[in-house]
Amino acid sequence: MKITVLHGQSHKGSTYHMAQFFCRQLGGQVTEFFLPRDFGAFCVGCTRCFTQSEDLCPHAAALRPITQALDEADVIVLASPVYVYHATGPMKALLDHYGWRWMIHRPQESMFTKQAVCLSSAAGAGTRRTNQDLADSTFFWGVGKTYCYGANVRATSWGEITPRRKQRIQKDLTALARQVERKVGKVRPGWKTRAFFSLARQLQRRGWNEADRAYWQEKGWTERARPWW
Repeated sequence: MKITVLHGQSHKGSTYHMAQFFCRQLGGQVTEFFLPRDFGAFCVGCTRCFTQSEDLCPHAAALRPITQALDEADVIVLASPVYVYHATGPMKALLDHYGWRWMIHRPQESMFTKQAVCLSSAAGAGTRRTNQDLADSTFFWGVGKTYCYGANVRATSWGEITPRRKQRIQKDLTALARQVERKVGKVRPGWKTRAFFSLARQLQRRGWNEADRAYWQEKGWTERARPWW
């Protein structure tokens, strides 16, 4: 099993420790990226990834190792602490670079049979909104199954969390790991994903973006083929 972890920060705080514990429980080969250490560029809005090719992005070379790791993973973990009720700026900056991969454009077919786990922590509140920031991207990438887990740790570091609260977090993450493990290799997208794919398919059959239209035709998705078959 291959696991790719995107950390929304470069320091090793509570969210980092949650992701580490989850991956140990799940097992497998883990590849990690720390933002902004491993990727810190902001999207410049040139739109070339949409209208021509993602290879024309000014940051394509720096983005390529992350893209490759996401494509090779069985499980994708997006981990972000809560910053003002949302995901961190570096995480948002990275996800901005994958708009071309949304179902409405050119989704990667292997995403439809993957699982994703969105993890967040906060000293107070905001984990629900932060996980939604992350899950928005996994849904529109076409990921077959996404799980969200947030912990209000009532502390500013992993070491300051009370033993009782930490034990509860670890118990929850262990159960989540078992759930994910059982479904590796068995995932198919749910009805919402299939419905949105169908909508995108209708738009691509009309041909509103040449780069996208050519991609969908090459995959056979405008006809009978589907990425999860």
